[in-house]
Amino acid sequence: MKQKKHELRMKESLKIIQTAELNEQAKKQVLDLWNNEYPEKLSYNNLTDFDNYFQNLSNLTHFLLTSDENLIFGWALTFDRENEKWFAIILSEKIKGQGLGRKMLEKIKQTETILNGWVIDHNNDKKKNGQLYASPMKFYEKCGFEIHKERLELDKISAVKIKWTDKKQ
Repeated sequence: MKQKKHELRMKESLKIIQTAELNEQAKKQVLDLWNNEYPEKLSYNNLTDFDNYFQNLSNLTHFLLTSDENLIFGWALTFDRENEKWFAIILSEKIKGQGLGRKMLEKIKQTETILNGWVIDHNNDKKKNGQLYASPMKFYEKCGFEIHKERLELDKISAVKIKWTDKKQ
């Protein structure tokens, strides 16, 4: 019971901050989140390599799910690629299943009319801690994304394209 109360208090204290740039402290936390929650083969060795990833993206907007203590529990990013709006999102394992990923997506959807993403659609990749990376495909389907036939097949990632379109437009 004590754990549930703590989780509820933590959930209520988390807020989403939208920003065009990350400061060094935030960038380090996002890198740790990335390296801990995504498959290990997608990890970055250091902040310089992570910065290089951002250099190849244009029109970036970051969404940080932060606590009152400035700890980042979730991060999302929107960016432009080939005249389309793309996104990425990562949540800490500590807060999954509490509706916060959906809350972050809703915040992004308020600023965009179309979102594209690549989603790993299998459970074959391992995370840094040795656990299997669970595909978030069902989550995106519940959030109104359509699965496309287009695939991304690289040494580091095998994923399918998803797309959300604002039907009110």
